[in-house]
Amino acid sequence: MDKPLRSYRAAGGVVLDAAGRVLLIERIIDGVHEMRLPKGHIDPGETPEAAAVREVCEETGYCDLDILADLGWSVVSFETSQERVTRDERYYLMALRSEQWQAPSFQSAKEMLFRNRWVSDLDEAEELLTFEGEQATIRRARAAAGSVGDRPERGAAVPDETSRHGPHGAG
Repeated sequence: MDKPLRSYRAAGGVVLDAAGRVLLIERIIDGVHEMRLPKGHIDPGETPEAAAVREVCEETGYCDLDILADLGWSVVSFETSQERVTRDERYYLMALRSEQWQAPSFQSAKEMLFRNRWVSDLDEAEELLTFEGEQATIRRARAAAGSVGDRPERGAAVPDETSRHGPHGAG
């Protein structure tokens, strides 16, 4: 029997701080370690840009963001035990404007498993990301970052204690 097909659009960001570090999110779900880029559904009537900023804010707690470049659309397809999924994803290269942080506002129990992880640069991000589609997004971000400068001008450096859970160990 064929599994039902679910299609939707999502948007997210490759977020850099002033030091050129990259914000990833990681979790262990069903015994599998995942390293991801923050992203999520584009709501009806919402632009991809607005959705990308909202999703990064909701999933990481970093909301003071500038969009530096549009990294374009890609299509990701996969199967779960219940369904086939096709997702149109749009990513943006983003820079932190400040190190302001708030607790993430997760939308599901599975999202609550995610923790922030700052990595040293785009090369390390590409190496650590779990899925090839997100690795390809990092390659596009690297090319875009070269055209806007290696580091965001207005970005804020995030203190090292935020490397996993945000300021003060919150998460």
